[in-house]
Amino acid sequence: MRLPELVAHRGYAQHYPENTLAGIAAAVCAGARYIEVDIQLTADKVPVLFHDRKLQRVCGVDGLVHEFSLAQLRALRASEFDRFGYRYAQTPIATLAQLVDLLGRHPQVRAFVEIKRIAVERFGVDTVLQQVVSALRPVRAQCTLISYSIEFLRAAQRDAYTSLGVILEKWRDRNSGAVRTLRPEFLFCDAVDLPRWGKLRVPGSRLAVYEITDPATAIKLAERGVDLVETFAIGEMLAAFELLRARPA
Repeated sequence: MRLPELVAHRGYAQHYPENTLAGIAAAVCAGARYIEVDIQLTADKVPVLFHDRKLQRVCGVDGLVHEFSLAQLRALRASEFDRFGYRYAQTPIATLAQLVDLLGRHPQVRAFVEIKRIAVERFGVDTVLQQVVSALRPVRAQCTLISYSIEFLRAAQRDAYTSLGVILEKWRDRNSGAVRTLRPEFLFCDAVDLPRWGKLRVPGSRLAVYEITDPATAIKLAERGVDLVETFAIGEMLAAFELLRARPA
């Protein structure tokens, strides 16, 4: 039986607000060796951990992340009220610098750092690359830059950032000239876009699939060639895999 590596998708998002230090720390405590986070820039160009362009779903206020300064965002709370009510009412938006501090305390953990397209569109490749790579410098060996933006990844590669991952719009895009030229270490794909049968290996790259919370589905994907599975339920999935490993052969 082939088990995939598990990636804590936006931290331990099943039980904590996504992309928060509390959720990421909980994922690491549960045994995660891989985490994935999303990066945008504030109006004053500070990298912060945030998935949506809009603040509404996570923070309950109108506006876009890049329209607010870091000081303004620090006054908000990433509580995901619709999911958790007041449980995480004091949880702040995390900065990339804070994630770097956490990773420095856990050298066994690798982070997939997704650069959101809105950041590239709003601030340009060079600015985003400079701000992100500068922040990641103390833990660069632990981090893989991933993005839908091939333009950003090309710039990172020119800047000698070697651990890169392309997030595919569609499974068929794995064979595009742009992806092949980049030769990324990782390819990421939404599970719903995968073919229903057949091998899924991509020569030269490790394949990561999202979003899976069912252990049986993860194992079937691994048997087809998937290397890593992103999950919001990192603790539950790791526990299920441990039980499978403990079964007599």
